[in-house]
This record gives sequence, structure tokens and C-alpha cells, in this order.
Amino acid sequence: MGELVEMASVATDRGRRPDEPGAEVLRAVEDELTLLLRRTRTISWDVAREVQADLEPNAYGLLLCLRRTGRVRLTELAAQLGLSKGTLSRQLTSLERLGLVRRVPDPQDGRAALLELTSEGQRRFDGARSARMRQLRLALDGWPARDLAEFARLLHRFNEAG
Repeated sequence: MGELVEMASVATDRGRRPDEPGAEVLRAVEDELTLLLRRTRTISWDVAREVQADLEPNAYGLLLCLRRTGRVRLTELAAQLGLSKGTLSRQLTSLERLGLVRRVPDPQDGRAALLELTSEGQRRFDGARSARMRQLRLALDGWPARDLAEFARLLHRFNEAG
């Protein structure tokens, strides 16, 4: 982190505004994001296996969305996840076969269906999430609460921008 601060001051010394990241800082951010994504991918495989042995890691994010939102239409879920309806539909079919997700009639439009986690899907997701939270606690052990709050705020800001 001290390296990033030093790079930011170098960018400032070269005539850039302090809030305008230079190429060095952007490279450092990209390096850290690459490492974060690699770690996240590994954790996602582990967490997905907690839900179901042969489950793909991206299914965890889908289950998280369904856990958070409750019943939702396919089009709304696709928009939230940034996926095409076709891609999402294939993933959902797999989760339905496993008994983790179900389609229920939309009470406001009988032609449409809503997606929701089954009770088994909720149980397995909650178990996997507990495992993931244990991993996070270990990784962030010793971080002051102020730093954790700032980390969460910055991650949220980054994700909102994307």
C-alpha cells in the first residue's frame, strides 16, 4: 500500500492532479486486481463444491443473488448479474435439476415465472456462505474495523462503476 501512495505522489510530481492516477498506479491496481481475481476464483471453486460437488463456481453468485432478492423474474436476474438470458437460463436449468432453484408462477402475470431458491438451495447456500465467511475472517484477521469498512466502501464503489 505504501508503494501505491508513493506512486501517486510520483504522478503528482509529474504535473498530474493528485486525484488523477498515473500509469504506474493503474498498473499497480491492475496487478492487485489480477491477484484478487485469482484468489477469488480459487475460493469460488471451493465454495461451489460446498454447495454441490460438481457445481460451477459462477453458480455461487447466482445463488447469492437469489438469496438476496427472493423471488425474481429471469430478465431482472439477468440484468442484475450482467448475463444474457440464454446463459442464465442454462445455469438455472442445472440448478433446478439439483433441486436448488425452482420456478413458480408469477401471481401478477400467469404467463411468466419467478425464480427462487428451494429450501434445500437456501440450506446449502447458507452452509457454503458460512464457509466463505470463515475464510474471509481468517484473511482479514487483525484488520482494524475502520480499514474493513473502508475496504468494503471502496469495493462497492469499484463495483458500482463497472
